[in-house]
Amino acid sequence: MMKPTLPKNPKPDYWSDAEWRLRIELAAAYRLVDHFGWTELIYGHLTAHVPGEEPHFLINPYGLNYDEVTASNLVKIDVDGNIVDASDYNVNKAGFVIHSAIHMHATEENRVVMHTHTRAGMAVAALKEGLQQVSMNATSFYGDIAYHDYEGPSLYLDERDRLVASLDGKHAMILKNHGLMTVGKTVAAAFQRLYRLERACQVQIDAGAAGTLNVISDNVAAKSGADTNAFAESEDGFGYGELEYAALIRKMVRLDASYAA
Repeated sequence: MMKPTLPKNPKPDYWSDAEWRLRIELAAAYRLVDHFGWTELIYGHLTAHVPGEEPHFLINPYGLNYDEVTASNLVKIDVDGNIVDASDYNVNKAGFVIHSAIHMHATEENRVVMHTHTRAGMAVAALKEGLQQVSMNATSFYGDIAYHDYEGPSLYLDERDRLVASLDGKHAMILKNHGLMTVGKTVAAAFQRLYRLERACQVQIDAGAAGTLNVISDNVAAKSGADTNAFAESEDGFGYGELEYAALIRKMVRLDASYAA
């Protein structure tokens, strides 16, 4: 698997090379979410399981805008919400509950978790029909999207088991009346799915406002989704989303490389 070329900023001695690279990739994702206009003030979270035996993960510092997140100010916590490394920041309890639920049961396919509150995503999350098969991006989630009933702002630990049960091994989930979630084995994979899911939601809301939705039949949607995802997995030498994420990293370097500090 080929990886994007990242800025070569000095690495603090107390982090491994693998963790420092992960921090840079995740910080870039925060800046990209801000770049695409997917933020809701300081809320929503992108997290990544830190390489190693301990179930630790990185999360954004509570109170910072997404364009203030950097590789070095990401907060490392355990699945009980304890801050592992010294930090000047706290973390959002709701973010901890949602993300620790997934990281407690981390597999190769869900080591990165992304959760947003976008206008289009929340709109689709508020529809009884959920995501409809009305675009190519939507078909990439055919049979691979879960739903979780709204229980409030996810402040209570007992919701974690229900979140995991709702996800049920899928790569995307719509939190009803709340927002979107995607997972992946890498930052690139989770971000690619987030981009596609957000785009699918935007198209569905826009098309629905303009006229009657032309819903793709199940058999065509299934084939389209399988072909779309197989193509993304087979790009020469790259894993799922890696080629696209490498291009996005180059964009962020040109716009503002401070995320890698």
